Amino acid sequence: MDTTLARLFDGAVRDGQPGIALADAPNREAFALGPPKRLGWSDLASSIAGVARWLSSLGVRPGDRVAIQLPNIIELPILILACSRIGAIAVPFPIQHRSHELRHGFRAADVTVAITANRPDRPGQLDMVDSVVDEIGASNRIAVVSIDSASDLDLGAGPITTMREPEPGSLATICWTSGTTGTPKGVPRTHAMWGETAQFQVEQLGLTQTDHILCPFPLVNMAGIGGMLVPWLMSRSALFLHQPLDLAIFLEQIQSERVTYTVVPPPLLNMLIRSPEMLEDVDLSDLRVITSGSAPLDPWMIEGWESLGVEICNAFGPNEGASLLSTRATVPDPAKRARLFPEPDRPGVEVSIVDQQTGQQIDEAERPGELLFRGPTVFDGYLDSDGNEFVDGWFRTGDVFEWATESTATGPRLLRFVDRAKDIIIRGGMNISAAEVESLISSHPGVAECAVVGYPDLDLGERVGVFVVANTKQTDPTLATIVNTMRSAGVASYKLPERLELIDQLPRNAVGKVLKPRLRSTWNQ
Repeated sequence: MDTTLARLFDGAVRDGQPGIALADAPNREAFALGPPKRLGWSDLASSIAGVARWLSSLGVRPGDRVAIQLPNIIELPILILACSRIGAIAVPFPIQHRSHELRHGFRAADVTVAITANRPDRPGQLDMVDSVVDEIGASNRIAVVSIDSASDLDLGAGPITTMREPEPGSLATICWTSGTTGTPKGVPRTHAMWGETAQFQVEQLGLTQTDHILCPFPLVNMAGIGGMLVPWLMSRSALFLHQPLDLAIFLEQIQSERVTYTVVPPPLLNMLIRSPEMLEDVDLSDLRVITSGSAPLDPWMIEGWESLGVEICNAFGPNEGASLLSTRATVPDPAKRARLFPEPDRPGVEVSIVDQQTGQQIDEAERPGELLFRGPTVFDGYLDSDGNEFVDGWFRTGDVFEWATESTATGPRLLRFVDRAKDIIIRGGMNISAAEVESLISSHPGVAECAVVGYPDLDLGERVGVFVVANTKQTDPTLATIVNTMRSAGVASYKLPERLELIDQLPRNAVGKVLKPRLRSTWNQ
């Protein structure tokens, strides 16, 4: 796609509606310094130009990697777009990431500038980032900058000395995903890839200039950038930010900002339909579409929301760019839409299901295999990739799908999600590598071996649990001592286990692989 984030923004400034283009959550001061801000397209253009000049004054050059760790405040998308303006590469980190994840990410992405801010809920943020940079000891020291004193976005004057129009095929961002190797993986994505991803979203969801988009997902990965930020630019609509997740404020924003489109995780959608009294005083008359995903949806939930006049769309979309979307137009039956996705019908996009043992293509229905994907939205490979994520040019999603026997009125075959082949736990929308957590827990002297699994939770989808075989020469570990070991390593809080079971031995198959389905079943009953 012949576009860049900067060009999409310029088009939005030229054609966008009068009024608000980008706005903070009303409770911004609870998690970020400074009052909430609301900007129109013209003021936003001035702010981005100012931030671009400021980045230039810091010595940022085209191709440099700029680490950004901020909550969902307007400075975050402004910094991403300012990087695009001068040809730099934005490297956003989730605010949950701490020193353990930042050390790896700063090294892997080879960042030259790290931008953060102290926050009311984390006053030591700047010190933590400074400490990480000191530990890395990079030959070209990373410049650590806090934007606390520049929160009014009046960040400089004069020409942008490092301006270079990026090419559509040049890198726009490096985001982070959890894989099976034990450390977060860097996912480089070009401007064109983001454009292709956004165009699919805009077309399928029918987004236009009149839409008001509410974004509760951090603008750091596919859900936030590909599902909200870039579609906002492409549709020239209005974007309202939300810091995950305060339900009362989220519902207040839906009403007060006249939100037409948002994304909500399945457990929360289920809870709201089960508790209709929570929606009694909320005006949903403007809300027309909610996208959800990361886990199979429940048909009764979709039917419940549609009785309120709200369409529920089912999404599958990892950071790597293999996106599927099931909408009312493509799969009208809520029961089918909850579990099925139409085969993509877009130029250059192909999917295939292959046998996980033999790699042979599967064409018959109801035979599970790994989903392979290729097309213009798919990335080119992880940072420091060994190439194992691709086979003959196809991206291996690591997810198990099957062709369904059902069909659609529009003709495409339907895909059914079966299971995750990758050893991933999804807690509140955040992907967690079981291998990474196992490696961290194994450093506890009382742990001989362990297996980390997800267990079901109505609010978060899954939580992290661990089965431990104790070291008989040490005092038996407890959940508290394991958590303390991980905290001392500076691990993000969402990765900490919340359940522990001591067992005599881990169940294994004939070749020694831990039988995690058997472990999960003991907690899923």
